[in-house]
Amino acid sequence: MVHVAELVAYPVKSLDGCERERIRLTGDGPLVGDRVYAPVEGAVDPADASVGANGGYVNGKSERQIHRIDASYETASPADATPTAVTLDAPGMDTRTFELPEQADAAGDWLSAFLGYDVDLAREDGPHQDRSGRFGPSVISEATLEEVASWFEDPAVDAREMRRRFRPNVVLADCPAFWEDRLFAGHDERVRVRVGDGELTGVGPCARCVVPSRDPETGAELPNFRETFLKRRRETMPEWSGGERFDHNFQLMTTTAVPESAWGTEVAVGDEVEILETVAVEA
Repeated sequence: MVHVAELVAYPVKSLDGCERERIRLTGDGPLVGDRVYAPVEGAVDPADASVGANGGYVNGKSERQIHRIDASYETASPADATPTAVTLDAPGMDTRTFELPEQADAAGDWLSAFLGYDVDLAREDGPHQDRSGRFGPSVISEATLEEVASWFEDPAVDAREMRRRFRPNVVLADCPAFWEDRLFAGHDERVRVRVGDGELTGVGPCARCVVPSRDPETGAELPNFRETFLKRRRETMPEWSGGERFDHNFQLMTTTAVPESAWGTEVAVGDEVEILETVAVEA
């Protein structure tokens, strides 16, 4: 039986993850506390703290230096990744701990000093996401991470590092590589998936950006990452993958949603994962 091997939330978008043994699902996004803060370029307008009111996200796509920041967190409870404090460290900077939300402005000043331009640490009630809509946890398998790591000759690029590069929320075990591609169907369909006492609905494959090609510690490019990925993804595509959902092959992980019936339920490491049925998208 497939089961959950790891649960990872990212309390501050683009910074390090926070592993949980169990965590609550939410209708507002992936996991409770996931990406509730984000570095944002420019001063945040107190009257409109949305990202559109300022210069946009400071993330791995736009700023290589973000990879050089180490972050760790204190959280409200073991099943909640909402940070009550974040500790930041980077080359040439003093390690600092900032209470949140009280010292979010000071954390922004620290980020500004390191990056060399004005940055604020913005908070939203829901998660900061690059895609429109409220997506639930992203899902991948250990076997997929191991397979993708094997495509590259660098011995430092192992499955653990691939997890840091692709930044999934849920990692599965006891299944073959790319098993998570079974968790989505047609454009107008959703796959119901039981996870312990909770439930997810598979939405579709996750298109990738430049971030996975970069060293999660330094931001350095892994040579020929995209070309190698595209070639090997085509060569290793299992029979249950591909089809109309793969308009290009630079896709990995499955995006999900959390049905209202599962809001507030907890998922845990060790939970069994079972595909239930494929249903039509409600109008």
